Amino acid sequence: MSEEQEGIDRAPDDGRTRAIVVGPYLSRGPASLSRDPQARLAEAVGLAQAIDLDIVADIPVTLSEVRPATYLGKGKVEEIGETVKEQEAGLVSMDCQLSPVQQRNLEKAWGAKVIDRTGLILEIFGQRARTKEGALQVELAHLAYQKSRLVRSWTHLERQRGGFGFLGGPGETQIETDRRLIEERMRRIEHDLDKVKRTRGLHRKTRRDVPYPVVALVGYTNAGKSTLFNRLTRAEVLAQDMLFATLDPTLRQIRLPHGARVLLSDTVGFISDLPTMLVSAFRATLEEVTLADVILHVRDVSHEDSEAQARDVEAILEELGLKGEAEGRIIEVWNKIDSLDAGRLEAMRIAARGFDPQRRPALVSALTGEGLDDLLSRIENLLAASRTTLSLDVGPADGQGLAWLHAHVEVLSRQTREDGGSRLVVRVAPERVDEVRRRYGASPESDG
Repeated sequence: MSEEQEGIDRAPDDGRTRAIVVGPYLSRGPASLSRDPQARLAEAVGLAQAIDLDIVADIPVTLSEVRPATYLGKGKVEEIGETVKEQEAGLVSMDCQLSPVQQRNLEKAWGAKVIDRTGLILEIFGQRARTKEGALQVELAHLAYQKSRLVRSWTHLERQRGGFGFLGGPGETQIETDRRLIEERMRRIEHDLDKVKRTRGLHRKTRRDVPYPVVALVGYTNAGKSTLFNRLTRAEVLAQDMLFATLDPTLRQIRLPHGARVLLSDTVGFISDLPTMLVSAFRATLEEVTLADVILHVRDVSHEDSEAQARDVEAILEELGLKGEAEGRIIEVWNKIDSLDAGRLEAMRIAARGFDPQRRPALVSALTGEGLDDLLSRIENLLAASRTTLSLDVGPADGQGLAWLHAHVEVLSRQTREDGGSRLVVRVAPERVDEVRRRYGASPESDG
């Protein structure tokens, strides 16, 4: 199996590859205006460290233009080549999208393996995916990436195809064989994913039959989503100061201040320049976000590039169709306020008060718990605004009807009448209001 499929070669001594990170950033263009080059390079180093590379140097490069053959200018290629030799680096991570030709030329010039931003993120996703669906999605994206490069190393897939019918004809070149093997594997994965999606669709339908609303966490990778998830649910989801510490969606039940239950969903972190094939591969998983009743956009406000990161997340949400009517379901969560000094924290509080009350950010520290009570109240109020509160009576002999209510709507209060029946106040999702009124003759307690 090739390096591209097995992962990056490891050094024989401590098991870690000595690597150099190069940040080649254009001096003009949209990215140059919105992002700080040092912050971008620091993020690139973080990505490389996420797969346990030993970073021996990080090199920022300011470009006036991209060279078709090597991306970098000739002088800079030679200069980095000297650093590769001096540091005995086995890998160079380029924080950009390289064409197959550029990647091959740089590998020849430096005598080391070269990986671009897309390849590095795919490597991380490949190591972190834990569920069957996550692993299949990552493999599909990885195959699409390798297909564009036509790596001559895919004959190992023949072992998965049985003992006959896999040999190419006498006129078939190795690259044609590679392409055919990749395409066949991709079709097989897509078939497996279809089965997984159908299963998840059934699970989602089952959850819709449960009265609990879904609250989804989204945000830039390392914004503190998993730490917030753990704090609110008392779960033990992997939460580290590491990019893409968690990939697979996790669902847990939590209680709001007045006792209502909701399902909290932690999702994959976003990142700038997320490879297109990964957005496509994880679209089905991210459907959980589009169907959520409330979306918490978690931001690391202590990060110097917080605004640019927020724009990246919003762009992906827009790509998922979460614009317009969905904006009313989104609460911005300004996380990591424990990392701010007193002056910056006060400036953040003043900035938050400048927002319309319906769109005001919630300032929290997932680490210390500060601000979480206010956040939970915000979630509760937003859910209440989208649901109808009804008052209804259930007869003393209608135990089945009482059980149905507890299973399908949110029961806020219950009082026993003199005849042994029950008077309930319930909160009902919009799609069930007519059914409840028809079944129980319910009257509005309050709307909104």
